[in-house]
Amino acid sequence: MQASRLAELVVAGMGDGGRTKALASSLRSLIVDGRLLDGDRLPAERVLAEALQMSRSTVTAAYDQLRVEGILVGRQGAGTFVSVPAIEGGRPDEDPRLGEAAHFDLSVAVLPAPSLLAAAVSAAAESIVVHLASIGLQPAGLPELRTLVASEYSRRGLPTTPDQILITSGALHGWDLLLRAFARPGAPVVTEQPTYPGVIDAALAHRVRLRPLPVDADGWHPEELDPARTPVLAHVTFDGQNPTGLWADRSTRNRVLSTFDSSTLVAVDETIIDFPSSPTVGAETSPLAHNSTVVILGSASKSFWAGLRVGWLRGPASMIRRLAALRAGQDLAPPILNQLVVAELLRRREEILPDRRDAIAGRRRALLDAIEQYCPNWTVVPPAGGLAAWIDLGGRSSTQLAIEAREHGIRVTPGTRFSQTGTHDGFLRLPYVLPIEHLEESVRRLAAASEKLPSARPRHHPNAATAWSA
Repeated sequence: MQASRLAELVVAGMGDGGRTKALASSLRSLIVDGRLLDGDRLPAERVLAEALQMSRSTVTAAYDQLRVEGILVGRQGAGTFVSVPAIEGGRPDEDPRLGEAAHFDLSVAVLPAPSLLAAAVSAAAESIVVHLASIGLQPAGLPELRTLVASEYSRRGLPTTPDQILITSGALHGWDLLLRAFARPGAPVVTEQPTYPGVIDAALAHRVRLRPLPVDADGWHPEELDPARTPVLAHVTFDGQNPTGLWADRSTRNRVLSTFDSSTLVAVDETIIDFPSSPTVGAETSPLAHNSTVVILGSASKSFWAGLRVGWLRGPASMIRRLAALRAGQDLAPPILNQLVVAELLRRREEILPDRRDAIAGRRRALLDAIEQYCPNWTVVPPAGGLAAWIDLGGRSSTQLAIEAREHGIRVTPGTRFSQTGTHDGFLRLPYVLPIEHLEESVRRLAAASEKLPSARPRHHPNAATAWSA
Protein backbone atom coordinates (compact mmCIF):
# COMPACT_ATOMS: atom_id res chain seq x y z
CA MET A 1 0.00 0.00 0.00
CA GLN A 2 1.28 3.45 -0.91
CA ALA A 3 2.38 5.63 2.01
CA SER A 4 -0.13 8.37 1.12
CA ARG A 5 -3.09 5.94 1.14
CA LEU A 6 -1.91 4.28 4.36
CA ALA A 7 -1.56 7.70 5.97
CA GLU A 8 -5.18 8.54 5.09
CA LEU A 9 -6.44 5.34 6.72
CA VAL A 10 -4.20 5.72 9.75
CA VAL A 11 -5.19 9.32 10.44
CA ALA A 12 -8.90 8.46 10.15
CA GLY A 13 -8.45 5.74 12.75
CA MET A 14 -6.33 7.60 15.30
CA GLY A 15 -8.02 8.43 18.57
CA ASP A 16 -7.04 10.37 21.64
CA GLY A 17 -3.94 9.77 23.71
CA GLY A 18 -0.25 9.79 22.95
CA ARG A 19 0.69 9.83 19.28
CA THR A 20 2.71 6.62 19.46
CA LYS A 21 -0.12 4.73 21.16
CA ALA A 22 -2.74 6.17 18.77
CA LEU A 23 -0.64 5.33 15.72
CA ALA A 24 -0.01 1.77 16.90
CA SER A 25 -3.72 1.34 17.69
CA SER A 26 -4.77 2.56 14.26
CA LEU A 27 -2.29 0.28 12.47
CA ARG A 28 -3.44 -2.62 14.63
CA SER A 29 -7.08 -1.97 13.65
CA LEU A 30 -6.15 -1.96 9.97
CA ILE A 31 -4.54 -5.38 10.39
CA VAL A 32 -7.38 -6.82 12.49
CA ASP A 33 -9.97 -5.57 9.99
CA GLY A 34 -8.12 -7.01 7.02
CA ARG A 35 -7.07 -3.75 5.37
CA LEU A 36 -3.41 -4.66 5.88
CA LEU A 37 -2.76 -8.31 5.07
CA ASP A 38 -0.28 -10.93 6.10
CA GLY A 39 2.88 -10.34 4.09
CA ASP A 40 2.12 -6.72 3.16
CA ARG A 41 5.19 -4.49 3.25
CA LEU A 42 4.74 -1.27 5.21
CA PRO A 43 6.33 1.96 4.07
CA ALA A 44 9.72 2.76 5.53
CA GLU A 45 9.51 4.62 8.81
CA ARG A 46 10.88 7.82 7.30
CA VAL A 47 8.46 7.68 4.35
CA LEU A 48 5.39 7.07 6.53
CA ALA A 49 6.50 9.77 8.97
CA GLU A 50 6.62 12.28 6.12
CA ALA A 51 3.17 11.22 4.86
CA LEU A 52 1.74 11.53 8.39
CA GLN A 53 3.67 14.71 9.17
CA MET A 54 4.99 13.07 12.33
CA SER A 55 8.43 12.57 13.68
CA ARG A 56 10.29 9.49 12.54
CA SER A 57 10.83 8.47 16.16
CA THR A 58 7.04 8.29 16.70
CA VAL A 59 6.59 5.93 13.73
CA THR A 60 9.59 3.86 14.83
CA ALA A 61 8.17 3.51 18.33
CA ALA A 62 4.76 2.44 16.97
CA TYR A 63 6.39 -0.12 14.65
CA ASP A 64 8.47 -1.41 17.57
CA GLN A 65 5.36 -1.84 19.73
CA LEU A 66 3.63 -3.90 17.02
CA ARG A 67 6.78 -5.98 16.49
CA VAL A 68 6.72 -6.87 20.19
CA GLU A 69 3.08 -7.93 19.78
CA GLY A 70 4.11 -10.18 16.90
CA ILE A 71 1.97 -8.59 14.19
CA LEU A 72 4.84 -6.80 12.47
CA VAL A 73 8.22 -8.29 11.60
CA GLY A 74 11.39 -6.67 10.37
CA ARG A 75 13.42 -8.37 7.65
CA GLN A 76 17.03 -7.34 7.29
CA GLY A 77 17.47 -5.26 4.16
CA ALA A 78 13.85 -5.77 3.07
CA GLY A 79 11.73 -3.67 5.43
CA THR A 80 8.80 -4.14 7.81
CA PHE A 81 6.00 -6.60 7.03
CA VAL A 82 2.61 -7.53 8.45
CA SER A 83 2.70 -10.93 10.16
CA VAL A 84 -0.74 -12.30 11.04
CA PRO A 85 -0.42 -15.41 13.23
CA ALA A 86 -0.95 -18.56 11.15
CA ILE A 87 -4.35 -20.24 11.37
CA GLU A 88 -4.42 -23.99 10.83
CA GLY A 89 -6.19 -24.75 7.56
CA GLY A 90 -5.80 -21.21 6.25
CA ARG A 91 -8.87 -19.65 7.94
CA PRO A 92 -10.84 -20.19 11.14
CA ASP A 93 -13.49 -22.86 11.49
CA GLU A 94 -16.59 -22.09 13.49
CA ASP A 95 -16.31 -22.86 17.17
CA PRO A 96 -18.01 -26.23 17.84
CA ARG A 97 -20.16 -24.49 20.44
CA LEU A 98 -21.83 -22.56 17.61
CA GLY A 99 -23.37 -25.69 16.09
CA GLU A 100 -25.94 -26.39 18.78
CA ALA A 101 -29.64 -25.78 18.23
CA ALA A 102 -30.86 -22.22 18.74
CA HIS A 103 -34.29 -20.73 19.28
CA PHE A 104 -33.62 -17.95 16.74
CA ASP A 105 -31.23 -18.66 13.86
CA LEU A 106 -29.60 -15.51 12.47
CA SER A 107 -26.80 -17.40 10.74
CA VAL A 108 -28.51 -17.69 7.34
CA ALA A 109 -29.82 -14.95 5.06
CA VAL A 110 -32.56 -16.75 3.11
CA LEU A 111 -36.33 -16.49 3.04
CA PRO A 112 -38.87 -19.31 3.33
CA ALA A 113 -40.72 -20.32 0.18
CA PRO A 114 -43.42 -18.02 -1.24
CA SER A 115 -47.03 -19.16 -1.03
CA LEU A 116 -47.18 -19.65 -4.80
CA LEU A 117 -44.44 -22.29 -4.74
CA ALA A 118 -46.91 -25.15 -4.27
CA ALA A 119 -48.84 -24.04 -7.35
CA ALA A 120 -45.59 -23.81 -9.32
CA VAL A 121 -44.65 -27.34 -8.28
CA SER A 122 -48.05 -28.63 -9.38
CA ALA A 123 -47.74 -26.94 -12.77
CA ALA A 124 -44.21 -28.30 -13.19
CA ALA A 125 -45.37 -31.82 -12.34
CA GLU A 126 -47.94 -31.62 -15.13
CA SER A 127 -45.51 -30.23 -17.69
CA ILE A 128 -42.80 -32.80 -16.97
CA VAL A 129 -44.81 -35.41 -18.89
CA VAL A 130 -43.38 -34.24 -22.23
CA HIS A 131 -39.84 -34.86 -20.94
CA LEU A 132 -40.33 -38.39 -19.67
CA ALA A 133 -39.50 -40.05 -22.99
CA SER A 134 -36.00 -38.50 -22.89
CA ILE A 135 -33.10 -39.51 -20.63
CA GLY A 136 -33.58 -36.28 -18.64
CA LEU A 137 -29.96 -35.13 -18.81
CA GLN A 138 -29.27 -31.78 -20.46
CA PRO A 139 -25.87 -30.52 -19.21
CA ALA A 140 -26.47 -26.89 -20.22
CA GLY A 141 -29.95 -26.90 -18.76
CA LEU A 142 -33.53 -27.04 -19.95
CA PRO A 143 -33.97 -24.92 -23.13
CA GLU A 144 -37.23 -23.53 -21.75
CA LEU A 145 -35.53 -22.16 -18.64
CA ARG A 146 -32.46 -20.93 -20.54
CA THR A 147 -34.78 -18.96 -22.82
CA LEU A 148 -36.60 -17.36 -19.88
CA VAL A 149 -33.35 -16.36 -18.15
CA ALA A 150 -31.92 -14.97 -21.40
CA SER A 151 -35.10 -12.94 -21.95
CA GLU A 152 -34.76 -11.40 -18.50
CA TYR A 153 -31.23 -10.18 -19.27
CA SER A 154 -32.40 -8.81 -22.62
CA ARG A 155 -35.23 -6.98 -20.84
CA ARG A 156 -32.64 -5.33 -18.59
CA GLY A 157 -30.75 -4.02 -21.62
CA LEU A 158 -28.18 -6.80 -21.99
CA PRO A 159 -29.09 -8.69 -25.20
CA THR A 160 -28.72 -12.40 -24.47
CA THR A 161 -29.46 -15.61 -26.35
CA PRO A 162 -30.24 -18.99 -24.71
CA ASP A 163 -26.87 -20.43 -25.79
CA GLN A 164 -25.24 -17.85 -23.49
CA ILE A 165 -26.97 -19.35 -20.42
CA LEU A 166 -25.84 -22.34 -18.36
CA ILE A 167 -28.26 -23.63 -15.72
CA THR A 168 -26.38 -24.53 -12.53
CA SER A 169 -27.11 -25.97 -9.11
CA GLY A 170 -27.05 -22.49 -7.60
CA ALA A 171 -24.76 -19.50 -8.09
CA LEU A 172 -22.05 -21.07 -5.93
CA HIS A 173 -21.95 -24.04 -8.31
CA GLY A 174 -21.37 -21.61 -11.17
CA TRP A 175 -18.46 -20.04 -9.27
CA ASP A 176 -17.01 -23.48 -8.60
CA LEU A 177 -17.22 -24.36 -12.31
CA LEU A 178 -15.32 -21.17 -13.19
CA LEU A 179 -12.63 -22.07 -10.66
CA ARG A 180 -12.36 -25.58 -12.12
CA ALA A 181 -12.11 -24.25 -15.66
CA PHE A 182 -9.79 -21.27 -15.25
CA ALA A 183 -7.85 -21.41 -11.97
CA ARG A 184 -5.05 -23.88 -11.47
CA PRO A 185 -3.63 -24.46 -7.97
CA GLY A 186 -1.56 -21.45 -6.95
CA ALA A 187 -3.26 -19.09 -9.40
CA PRO A 188 -4.14 -15.63 -8.02
CA VAL A 189 -7.88 -15.12 -7.48
CA VAL A 190 -9.55 -11.98 -6.12
CA THR A 191 -12.60 -12.02 -3.85
CA GLU A 192 -14.12 -9.18 -1.89
CA GLN A 193 -13.25 -8.89 1.78
CA PRO A 194 -15.60 -9.35 3.53
CA THR A 195 -17.68 -11.65 1.32
CA TYR A 196 -19.99 -14.66 1.45
CA PRO A 197 -18.08 -17.54 3.10
CA GLY A 198 -18.99 -20.04 0.38
CA VAL A 199 -17.14 -17.94 -2.20
CA ILE A 200 -13.95 -18.17 -0.14
CA ASP A 201 -14.40 -21.85 0.72
CA ALA A 202 -14.89 -22.81 -2.93
CA ALA A 203 -11.74 -20.94 -3.95
CA LEU A 204 -9.66 -22.46 -1.16
CA ALA A 205 -10.87 -25.93 -2.17
CA HIS A 206 -9.17 -25.34 -5.52
CA ARG A 207 -5.95 -24.33 -3.74
CA VAL A 208 -5.70 -20.91 -5.37
CA ARG A 209 -3.92 -17.89 -3.91
CA LEU A 210 -6.59 -15.54 -2.66
CA ARG A 211 -6.14 -11.78 -2.78
CA PRO A 212 -8.73 -9.50 -1.14
CA LEU A 213 -10.60 -6.62 -2.71
CA PRO A 214 -11.32 -4.48 0.38
CA VAL A 215 -14.94 -3.45 0.96
CA ASP A 216 -16.00 -1.18 3.81
CA ALA A 217 -18.47 1.57 4.62
CA ASP A 218 -16.89 3.72 1.91
CA GLY A 219 -17.41 1.04 -0.74
CA TRP A 220 -14.98 -0.92 -2.87
CA HIS A 221 -11.23 -0.20 -2.92
CA PRO A 222 -9.71 -1.69 -6.10
CA GLU A 223 -6.80 0.73 -5.80
CA GLU A 224 -5.49 -1.44 -2.95
CA LEU A 225 -5.08 -4.50 -5.16
CA ASP A 226 -1.48 -5.36 -5.97
CA PRO A 227 -0.94 -4.29 -9.62
CA ALA A 228 1.97 -6.72 -9.92
CA ARG A 229 -0.29 -9.76 -9.36
CA THR A 230 -2.81 -10.08 -12.18
CA PRO A 231 -5.60 -12.45 -11.09
CA VAL A 232 -7.03 -15.09 -13.39
CA LEU A 233 -10.44 -14.77 -11.73
CA ALA A 234 -12.27 -12.22 -9.62
CA HIS A 235 -15.62 -12.42 -7.81
CA VAL A 236 -17.62 -9.27 -7.02
CA THR A 237 -21.15 -8.53 -5.83
CA PHE A 238 -22.40 -5.07 -6.73
CA ASP A 239 -26.08 -5.51 -5.81
CA GLY A 240 -26.67 -5.99 -2.08
CA GLN A 241 -23.11 -7.07 -1.34
CA ASN A 242 -23.03 -9.89 1.17
CA PRO A 243 -22.48 -9.18 4.07
CA THR A 244 -22.33 -5.36 3.93
CA GLY A 245 -25.56 -4.64 2.05
CA LEU A 246 -23.78 -2.11 -0.19
CA TRP A 247 -25.15 -1.39 -3.67
CA ALA A 248 -22.69 0.03 -6.20
CA ASP A 249 -23.62 2.93 -8.45
CA ARG A 250 -22.67 2.88 -12.11
CA SER A 251 -19.41 4.79 -11.71
CA THR A 252 -18.28 2.43 -8.94
CA ARG A 253 -19.03 -0.61 -11.11
CA ASN A 254 -17.03 0.82 -13.97
CA ARG A 255 -14.16 1.77 -11.66
CA VAL A 256 -13.94 -1.75 -10.20
CA LEU A 257 -14.28 -3.52 -13.56
CA SER A 258 -11.70 -1.24 -15.21
CA THR A 259 -9.16 -2.38 -12.60
CA PHE A 260 -8.99 -5.77 -14.32
CA ASP A 261 -7.59 -6.22 -17.81
CA SER A 262 -8.67 -8.76 -20.42
CA SER A 263 -6.60 -11.53 -18.79
CA THR A 264 -8.91 -11.55 -15.75
CA LEU A 265 -12.34 -13.17 -15.90
CA VAL A 266 -14.67 -11.25 -13.58
CA ALA A 267 -17.68 -13.08 -12.12
CA VAL A 268 -20.39 -10.61 -11.10
CA ASP A 269 -22.70 -12.27 -8.59
CA GLU A 270 -26.31 -11.06 -8.84
CA THR A 271 -27.78 -13.53 -6.35
CA ILE A 272 -29.45 -10.76 -4.30
CA ILE A 273 -30.30 -8.34 -7.12
CA ASP A 274 -34.06 -8.62 -6.51
CA PHE A 275 -33.85 -6.92 -3.10
CA PRO A 276 -32.79 -3.26 -3.39
CA SER A 277 -33.83 -1.02 -0.51
CA SER A 278 -35.64 1.31 -2.95
CA PRO A 279 -36.48 1.52 -6.68
CA THR A 280 -33.82 4.22 -7.05
CA VAL A 281 -31.14 1.90 -5.71
CA GLY A 282 -32.43 -0.94 -7.87
CA ALA A 283 -32.09 1.17 -11.02
CA GLU A 284 -28.31 0.71 -10.87
CA THR A 285 -27.49 -2.47 -12.79
CA SER A 286 -24.20 -3.90 -13.95
CA PRO A 287 -22.85 -2.22 -17.14
CA LEU A 288 -21.56 -5.45 -18.64
CA ALA A 289 -22.53 -5.47 -22.30
CA HIS A 290 -19.26 -3.91 -23.44
CA ASN A 291 -16.95 -6.24 -21.50
CA SER A 292 -16.48 -9.80 -22.79
CA THR A 293 -14.32 -10.71 -19.75
CA VAL A 294 -17.34 -10.49 -17.43
CA VAL A 295 -19.74 -13.33 -16.64
CA ILE A 296 -22.86 -13.09 -14.49
CA LEU A 297 -23.93 -15.48 -11.75
CA GLY A 298 -27.62 -15.65 -10.88
CA SER A 299 -29.82 -17.76 -8.66
CA ALA A 300 -33.39 -18.57 -7.64
CA SER A 301 -32.31 -19.20 -4.04
CA LYS A 302 -32.79 -15.72 -2.59
CA SER A 303 -35.63 -14.55 -4.83
CA PHE A 304 -37.75 -17.70 -4.55
CA TRP A 305 -36.50 -20.64 -2.49
CA ALA A 306 -33.04 -21.98 -1.61
CA GLY A 307 -34.37 -25.53 -1.54
CA LEU A 308 -34.70 -25.58 -5.33
CA ARG A 309 -30.91 -25.38 -5.85
CA VAL A 310 -31.20 -23.77 -9.28
CA GLY A 311 -29.01 -20.96 -10.57
CA TRP A 312 -27.47 -19.84 -13.84
CA LEU A 313 -24.38 -18.36 -15.44
CA ARG A 314 -24.39 -15.90 -18.35
CA GLY A 315 -21.29 -15.79 -20.53
CA PRO A 316 -20.00 -16.23 -24.08
CA ALA A 317 -21.57 -19.21 -25.87
CA SER A 318 -18.18 -20.88 -26.30
CA MET A 319 -17.56 -20.69 -22.55
CA ILE A 320 -21.03 -22.07 -21.80
CA ARG A 321 -20.28 -25.13 -23.96
CA ARG A 322 -16.98 -25.65 -22.18
CA LEU A 323 -18.52 -25.39 -18.72
CA ALA A 324 -21.42 -27.68 -19.66
CA ALA A 325 -18.90 -30.35 -20.66
CA LEU A 326 -16.85 -29.78 -17.51
CA ARG A 327 -19.80 -30.34 -15.17
CA ALA A 328 -19.96 -34.00 -16.29
CA GLY A 329 -17.51 -34.77 -13.51
CA GLN A 330 -19.82 -33.22 -10.91
CA ASP A 331 -23.58 -33.59 -11.34
CA LEU A 332 -24.01 -34.44 -15.07
CA ALA A 333 -26.99 -32.05 -15.44
CA PRO A 334 -29.48 -30.07 -13.35
CA PRO A 335 -32.75 -31.81 -12.30
CA ILE A 336 -35.53 -31.33 -14.86
CA LEU A 337 -38.35 -30.99 -12.31
CA ASN A 338 -36.58 -28.28 -10.32
CA GLN A 339 -35.91 -26.34 -13.51
CA LEU A 340 -39.58 -26.54 -14.50
CA VAL A 341 -40.55 -25.18 -11.09
CA VAL A 342 -38.14 -22.24 -11.46
CA ALA A 343 -39.50 -21.58 -14.95
CA GLU A 344 -43.00 -21.29 -13.47
CA LEU A 345 -41.73 -18.96 -10.75
CA LEU A 346 -39.95 -16.72 -13.26
CA ARG A 347 -43.17 -16.38 -15.26
CA ARG A 348 -44.93 -15.28 -12.05
CA ARG A 349 -42.11 -13.18 -10.61
CA GLU A 350 -44.20 -9.99 -10.65
CA GLU A 351 -46.81 -11.76 -8.52
CA ILE A 352 -44.20 -13.01 -6.04
CA LEU A 353 -41.44 -10.43 -5.62
CA PRO A 354 -43.40 -7.29 -4.57
CA ASP A 355 -44.74 -8.99 -1.44
CA ARG A 356 -41.30 -10.38 -0.58
CA ARG A 357 -39.70 -6.97 -1.03
CA ASP A 358 -42.32 -5.34 1.19
CA ALA A 359 -41.74 -7.95 3.89
CA ILE A 360 -37.98 -7.44 3.74
CA ALA A 361 -38.33 -3.64 3.92
CA GLY A 362 -40.38 -3.90 7.11
CA ARG A 363 -37.98 -6.38 8.68
CA ARG A 364 -34.96 -4.25 7.75
CA ARG A 365 -36.49 -1.26 9.49
CA ALA A 366 -37.45 -3.35 12.52
CA LEU A 367 -33.91 -4.71 12.88
CA LEU A 368 -32.33 -1.26 12.68
CA ASP A 369 -34.84 0.18 15.15
CA ALA A 370 -34.14 -2.68 17.57
CA ILE A 371 -30.39 -2.08 17.32
CA GLU A 372 -30.92 1.63 18.01
CA GLN A 373 -33.00 0.77 21.07
CA TYR A 374 -31.01 -2.09 22.59
CA CYS A 375 -27.48 -1.66 21.19
CA PRO A 376 -26.78 2.07 20.80
CA ASN A 377 -23.01 1.51 20.79
CA TRP A 378 -23.16 -0.58 17.62
CA THR A 379 -22.88 1.02 14.18
CA VAL A 380 -24.25 -0.28 10.90
CA VAL A 381 -23.20 0.13 7.29
CA PRO A 382 -26.41 1.32 5.58
CA PRO A 383 -27.96 -1.77 3.95
CA ALA A 384 -28.86 -0.33 0.55
CA GLY A 385 -30.10 -3.76 -0.43
CA GLY A 386 -29.79 -7.45 0.19
CA LEU A 387 -30.97 -9.44 3.17
CA ALA A 388 -28.54 -8.57 5.97
CA ALA A 389 -26.88 -5.73 7.85
CA TRP A 390 -23.16 -5.53 8.70
CA ILE A 391 -22.65 -4.47 12.30
CA ASP A 392 -19.58 -2.87 13.84
CA LEU A 393 -19.67 -4.07 17.45
CA GLY A 394 -17.65 -1.13 18.74
CA GLY A 395 -14.61 -3.13 19.81
CA ARG A 396 -16.24 -6.33 21.06
CA SER A 397 -15.47 -9.73 19.54
CA SER A 398 -18.12 -11.27 17.30
CA THR A 399 -16.63 -14.71 17.99
CA GLN A 400 -17.10 -14.27 21.73
CA LEU A 401 -20.56 -12.81 21.16
CA ALA A 402 -21.57 -15.78 18.97
CA ILE A 403 -20.55 -18.20 21.72
CA GLU A 404 -22.29 -16.24 24.48
CA ALA A 405 -25.39 -15.80 22.30
CA ARG A 406 -25.86 -19.57 22.34
CA GLU A 407 -26.72 -19.30 26.03
CA HIS A 408 -29.45 -16.84 25.07
CA GLY A 409 -30.94 -19.04 22.33
CA ILE A 410 -29.48 -17.10 19.39
CA ARG A 411 -27.28 -18.38 16.59
CA VAL A 412 -25.16 -15.85 14.68
CA THR A 413 -22.12 -16.11 12.42
CA PRO A 414 -18.96 -14.27 13.54
CA GLY A 415 -17.46 -11.70 11.19
CA THR A 416 -14.33 -13.82 10.82
CA ARG A 417 -16.24 -16.27 8.60
CA PHE A 418 -16.60 -13.56 5.98
CA SER A 419 -12.86 -12.89 5.56
CA GLN A 420 -10.04 -14.82 3.94
CA THR A 421 -7.72 -14.84 6.94
CA GLY A 422 -9.91 -14.62 10.05
CA THR A 423 -10.01 -10.83 10.37
CA HIS A 424 -13.17 -8.70 10.93
CA ASP A 425 -13.79 -10.17 14.39
CA GLY A 426 -15.20 -6.79 15.38
CA PHE A 427 -18.09 -7.19 12.93
CA LEU A 428 -21.27 -9.25 12.85
CA ARG A 429 -23.70 -10.02 10.04
CA LEU A 430 -27.36 -9.88 11.06
CA PRO A 431 -29.88 -11.05 8.44
CA TYR A 432 -33.37 -9.53 8.53
CA VAL A 433 -35.30 -12.49 7.15
CA LEU A 434 -37.09 -13.62 10.34
CA PRO A 435 -40.52 -12.26 11.35
CA ILE A 436 -40.38 -8.83 12.95
CA GLU A 437 -41.18 -10.02 16.46
CA HIS A 438 -38.39 -12.60 16.24
CA LEU A 439 -35.88 -9.99 15.05
CA GLU A 440 -36.75 -7.63 17.90
CA GLU A 441 -36.44 -10.38 20.49
CA SER A 442 -33.18 -11.61 18.93
CA VAL A 443 -31.56 -8.18 19.16
CA ARG A 444 -32.73 -7.80 22.75
CA ARG A 445 -31.10 -11.12 23.61
CA LEU A 446 -27.92 -10.22 21.71
CA ALA A 447 -27.69 -7.03 23.74
CA ALA A 448 -27.94 -9.08 26.92
CA ALA A 449 -25.29 -11.47 25.64
CA SER A 450 -23.02 -8.58 24.73
CA GLU A 451 -23.17 -7.28 28.29
CA LYS A 452 -21.62 -10.55 29.46
CA LEU A 453 -18.50 -9.99 27.35
CA PRO A 454 -15.31 -8.27 28.51
CA SER A 455 -15.30 -4.51 28.14
CA ALA A 456 -14.85 -3.36 24.58
CA ARG A 457 -11.33 -2.59 23.45
CA PRO A 458 -10.78 1.04 22.47
CA ARG A 459 -11.19 0.83 18.74
CA HIS A 460 -11.15 3.60 16.18
CA HIS A 461 -12.43 2.17 12.95
CA PRO A 462 -11.03 3.93 9.87
CA ASN A 463 -14.53 4.40 8.48
CA ALA A 464 -16.26 5.54 11.65
CA ALA A 465 -16.95 8.94 10.09
CA THR A 466 -18.93 7.36 7.23
CA ALA A 467 -20.66 4.56 9.11
CA TRP A 468 -24.33 5.06 9.82
CA SER A 469 -25.05 5.14 13.52
CA ALA A 470 -27.85 2.75 14.34
